[in-house]
Amino acid sequence: QVQLVESGGGLVQPGGSLRLSCAASGSIFRINAMGWYRQTPGKQRELVASLTGGGSTLYADSVKGRFTVSGDIAKYTVNALYLQMNNLKPEDTAVYYCNAETTEVDYWGQGTQVTVSS
Repeated sequence: QVQLVESGGGLVQPGGSLRLSCAASGSIFRINAMGWYRQTPGKQRELVASLTGGGSTLYADSVKGRFTVSGDIAKYTVNALYLQMNNLKPEDTAVYYCNAETTEVDYWGQGTQVTVSS
């Protein structure tokens, strides 16, 4: 089992910044990759950014150049994940979820609300 706890969401004005954190605990040695997803009402959850145990990153086109994903990696296992979000836009408003991918199953955090509004 893997437990994920997110923090760092909140209300920010357009153009502002936020940093999200996700701490993993439990069987973290099984985590191959971690990622941030987001979801708005009536829409499917979408990938924002991810990080593999080998250090590879992937970003959604909509956040490239504005968001930076990073994490704590040990022995090709990701055990913490961060998302630095700059130049935030109203369309970034969503619940952001942390995901941990293992060989057998994916784990999800409880989500943290990010609201970009003036």
